Amino acid sequence: MPWRDSMFGTIAVMAGFCACPAVATTGPEAIVQAQLEAYNARDLNAFLATYAENAELFEHPSKLLASGMAQLRERYAARFADPILHALVLKRIVMGNIVIDQERVRRMFPAGPGTLDAVAMYEVQGQRITRVWFIFGAPVLDPKP
Repeated sequence: MPWRDSMFGTIAVMAGFCACPAVATTGPEAIVQAQLEAYNARDLNAFLATYAENAELFEHPSKLLASGMAQLRERYAARFADPILHALVLKRIVMGNIVIDQERVRRMFPAGPGTLDAVAMYEVQGQRITRVWFIFGAPVLDPKP
């Protein structure tokens, strides 16, 4: 599995938790990290396994982007078709069941490849992400050669 090839995957397996749904993950930070690993591997099933069945995604503060597993699957199936998709966490804050990531996402935009800075605030209940709020920066396209 792709998550086993990452540093987190190796540490996770050694610590007794992993991104695979068959093994319980411990703590909100580990669940969000498993979600990030599945995102970067573009593994839709592993990614969705970190979310609650009725999870909601918002553009901060309250614009609903997706609600429920079917809408998450549709949104991320399209996103995962992007061959350059990759998210890098620049900073992470954990407070109880809330995990806040400052991310830089590399992806293909209609005008070409580039990056987008974002803040994602994840709410975790039990072993699943229940709500996420995003703040998106402006896309920065790669310079033309």
